[in-house]
Amino acid sequence: MDIQNHNNSTIRPGQRESYQQEAFQSLEIALKCDSVGSLEAVTPLVRDAANPWVKIDVIHSGVGLISKLDLEMALTGSRLVIGFNVDTMPQVEHISREKGIEVRIYNVIYQLANDLREIASRLVPQEEEEEITGEAKVIALFKSSRGGIILGCEVVKGTLSLGDNFRVISAMGPKYTGKIESLHIEKDAVKEAKKGQQAGLKISNFKDVKIGDLVECFEVKKQRLWRNWHPKGGVFQYKV
Repeated sequence: MDIQNHNNSTIRPGQRESYQQEAFQSLEIALKCDSVGSLEAVTPLVRDAANPWVKIDVIHSGVGLISKLDLEMALTGSRLVIGFNVDTMPQVEHISREKGIEVRIYNVIYQLANDLREIASRLVPQEEEEEITGEAKVIALFKSSRGGIILGCEVVKGTLSLGDNFRVISAMGPKYTGKIESLHIEKDAVKEAKKGQQAGLKISNFKDVKIGDLVECFEVKKQRLWRNWHPKGGVFQYKV
């Protein structure tokens, strides 16, 4: 069933999901203004407060006092109601606190847009940060009696350590990523190999390695993690 907004725009099932896939994350709000003219002016500014990672969707909009219906619509999205030059009906304060819906009321468009931009920025994912901990050059290749191949490596920078993330890099770029599960110097199993040492590194499920390829060990300092914006239940006035 389609959901009809007060401004006669229609949101169809699945439409919000497709937006989210394109923008990775979506902030879905209900918007109320004091007049049709205000609504037409505020709506594009609200959408422009988005960023490359986060899309802002107006899932419900209208003119007049913020009502119980607006809160019900906000519950289908991000539980955020934005009001411009409007007030609330008496029951809105109680319901918004009870349901955890944040109602923000403004009388300056610039501040409204800036605050939405700040909320959207909280949803931007943290980027991965990598630290290169060791590099080695493949100087020999051996078949393993237990399957797979052993890379004979000379460490040229840092250390190779058991359990490290590593990638094999050719002249064309990275072609394999895994973890160091076994490491040997001569016939001895070791926990690490330092700069200047030669060590054997086994790969069991990849064979397209050539002499001269680079083995690069790295540590992920920060995982890419979506942060959530949590609405505060209640009505909040941001009037100048």
